[in-house]
Formats: sequence, C-alpha cells, structure tokens
Amino acid sequence: MPAVIVDCAIYRDGRRTDGPEDLSEALALARASENTFLWIGLHEPHEAEFGRVSSEFGLHPLAVEDALKAHQRPKLEVYDDSLFVVLKPVVYEPESDTVGTGEVMVFVGDCFVVTVRHGDGAPLRTVRQRLEADPNILRHGPTTVLYAVSDAVVDHYIEVAAELQVDLEDLEAAVFAPDGDTRHTAARIYGFKRQVLEFRRATGPLAAPMARLAGGSVPFVHGHSQPFFRDVHDHLTRANEQVEGLDRLLSDVLSAHLAQTGVRQNDDMRKISAWAAMAAVPTLVAGIYGMNFEYMPELRREWGYPAAIVLMALVVFGLYRLFKRRGWL
Repeated sequence: MPAVIVDCAIYRDGRRTDGPEDLSEALALARASENTFLWIGLHEPHEAEFGRVSSEFGLHPLAVEDALKAHQRPKLEVYDDSLFVVLKPVVYEPESDTVGTGEVMVFVGDCFVVTVRHGDGAPLRTVRQRLEADPNILRHGPTTVLYAVSDAVVDHYIEVAAELQVDLEDLEAAVFAPDGDTRHTAARIYGFKRQVLEFRRATGPLAAPMARLAGGSVPFVHGHSQPFFRDVHDHLTRANEQVEGLDRLLSDVLSAHLAQTGVRQNDDMRKISAWAAMAAVPTLVAGIYGMNFEYMPELRREWGYPAAIVLMALVVFGLYRLFKRRGWL
C-alpha cells in the first residue's frame, strides 16, 4: 500500500491534521467530525492494491474498473455514494514537439476525496500544496479539491495551446519560405495535426461535465461552488476555441502547401516542355538531312551544312526568347 498511496491526510477546518494510519479509522474520524474530510492520493494502483481503498469508501465497481484500466474519455458520473470525474491532463514535450496525455480520476464523497493518477501529466502535488497554503479555501470540503484539480488541468490546457501556437507559426514560416526545403513539410503538417487531435481528445469531451458542474445540480457538489466551476468552464471553452483555431490553421497551411507544390510542378513542367521544344527543332532538321536521298535541297552546296546549323541556332534562339518572355524559363 505505501507504494500506491502517494499522500493521505485529514483536513479539519481547512488545515492538515495528523490522523490514524488505518483507512477505516481515518474515514470514521472524518465522518464523526464537523468540517472534516479525508483526501487520499493514489498513483497507478493495481486491482489488489486498490481493492482495500474501494471497499472502505464504498466506491462503485464500474467506477473502480474505469480507474484501474484508465484510457477513459473525460466524463462525469454520479453514483449513490460518490461522484466520479475523469480528467485528462496534457503534457507538451518541446524536445520532440509532441503532446502527451495522462489521466486523473477523482472520487468525491460526503467527507472524502480519492484521486487516482495515471501518467506523469497530473499536477496533483502542486494542487495539494497550493490548497494547504490557503486553509480558507480548503475548509469548503471535497468540492474544493475537485475544483482545484479541474482548474489546474484546464489552465494547463491554455498553456499548451499557446506553445502549440508558437510551433504552428514556425511551421507556417517554413511552408512559405521562398527557398525552404519542403520535401518533408507535408509529413510535418500531418504530424502536427495528430498532436492537435490528441489535444482535442482531452479538451473536447470535458465540456459537458464542466457544464454540469457549473449548473449546480450535481450531488456531492456544494451550490456555492457554481461560480468557480463556471470559471473553469469558461477557461475550457477558451482552450477548445484555441484547439479549433489550431486545427483550422493547420488545414489552411496544408492547403497552401499543396497549392505551392502544384505551382512548382507546373513551373517544372513548363520548363521541361520549353527545353523539349527547343531540342526538337535541331532534331527535326538533322533528321531530315540525315535521310539517304540523292536529291536534297542544297545538299551539294559548300555552304549547305553551315546554313543548316545557323538555321537551327536561329530557331532555337527565337524559341528561347519566346519562352523567356512568357515566363516559361
């Protein structure tokens, strides 16, 4: 159990207090005391390890299964004895320009909070430290923990979206660079779209749960917390709008890149066609004079050969000037 439980504390009037190490005794103490709740934090528990916690707190088996398996969409589910919320924190790795996601499951009961973390993207330690530094906020009970975790996750969405915006501007500059190497540009754009899609999977489904929490009709969530969850919902809406904007810009950049590629191919084809036309003239003249006929115009003249060379040169030069003036060369 020590390897699974990251932190376990009893909070009375917003202040951390020493309590019994046994979960049953700690939960009984939290229920017996006024303005007291128990907060347990777990990291990637296994079924056997999480079994004791779930049995002590009476967590619903379906919610426990989701917390163990992870890989869940953000959602909000209400059970008889607890509230179950799934959040997907997002982590941006600037070295590889990739977006990774973790998962945070929050069980909220009458006098307890159980947080289950999967991955490394969950800012729970920072959230706990910030709440413990302000007892006036923490004294409002388990709802405060749910709000603080949701607020930290959503605020980080906006930070990651800003970093992706910077990367998108660099990609856009590379696409429109006059002499840039565009051989791998399409692959970069599609790779970027994959990161934005991963980001959207974390932010999009969370809108409905946050709207329900902001509505104030959810059990185990105090009515006075509505303005705070409304603020989180507003920040989430902003993050979703940024994600949508990134996706639209990426589509525009991809279209521009494909259009540029088509223009370059047309330019190349015109150049090839111009050079082929210029090469065809001397080939035609030489082919005619290369035929084994006895009676050919100017065949036995001394100046016949130089005249044919001059004719070919003049025609090729005239074609070159024509193609150059029309922008084909």
